[in-house]
Amino acid sequence: MKEVKVCLIGSGRAGMVHAHNYTGSVPNARIIAVCDPMEETAKSAAKELGIELYYTDYREVLKNEEINAVYIVTPTKYHKEIAVAAAAAKKHIFCEKPMAMNEEECDEMIKAAEEHQVKLQIGFMRRFDESFQEAKAMIAEGEIGDIVLVKSHSRGPSKPKEWMYDIKKSNGPLAEVSSHDIDTVRWFAESELKSVYAIGGNFRNKEIKEQYPDFYDNVIMTGEFENGIHACVEGAQYVQYGYDARVEILGTKGVICLGDIHEKKILTCTPNHELKRPTTRSWKFLFKDAYLAEDRSFIRSILDDTEVECSGLDGKMAVRIVKAGNESIVEKKIVTL
Repeated sequence: MKEVKVCLIGSGRAGMVHAHNYTGSVPNARIIAVCDPMEETAKSAAKELGIELYYTDYREVLKNEEINAVYIVTPTKYHKEIAVAAAAAKKHIFCEKPMAMNEEECDEMIKAAEEHQVKLQIGFMRRFDESFQEAKAMIAEGEIGDIVLVKSHSRGPSKPKEWMYDIKKSNGPLAEVSSHDIDTVRWFAESELKSVYAIGGNFRNKEIKEQYPDFYDNVIMTGEFENGIHACVEGAQYVQYGYDARVEILGTKGVICLGDIHEKKILTCTPNHELKRPTTRSWKFLFKDAYLAEDRSFIRSILDDTEVECSGLDGKMAVRIVKAGNESIVEKKIVTL
């Protein structure tokens, strides 16, 4: 195979970030089709990408022998169904986070990819961020001593979509917002969490409290890894002040801080002695280069027949931790994994 031909399944915001990368920025790969159940959305996405082929049913995508790989960027509840079918059709799979609704679905996806000998990569793009990679190397070199604590938080400005309020359908902000943070702390700690304790509350969407009493838009989860390292994950939705994703890695001899809340370097000083600096508005800006790096990595794994850099097991572990965190919130107790 000299060129990987890709189809995007689910042409929302995250999907289109990947799709645009495949219009000339990923060597030896290009996007040739998009799929979305809403025909106007699919048609509009295809036009934006400068391609002609679009589908409204993913099953039709899988019949196209010209397509080598699919990007699954749909609501989580559809991931397993599409991934298993794609594997059976011999299509390589990139699946955005969260990987699936539960561990059993993750296992089905992993098994299908192994049986049909296709790649399965999960979309934890922060691992591919240049500063994250540099921090990983610094830790390996012992620059801050032994790791004591890894803290990661994500706060988004957007109001949750209707389906997100139902924890049974979305698995809550721990899944939708904090999956990246969960993978981040696990990646830096190089261990598995053995216990977690989480608390959550609905502070910014109180109008839906009666209809969705279990929904929380703010969550804090602490935990301990098997190797003794401590973890802290914090997530928030509808913060409105901007997109805010930062990490702190505390060692015995120092600390590493990742992320910047400011989108631009400009700082304004006004006559009334106020300082103004714009905040980051979107994850699309903050992790633009990381998305491109993970897309290139996925294609290399296909062409070179090497292991993906973010596996189905990585996705499954995050799903496991989300479930434990949600259980902890409801039962108000420490949960052992």
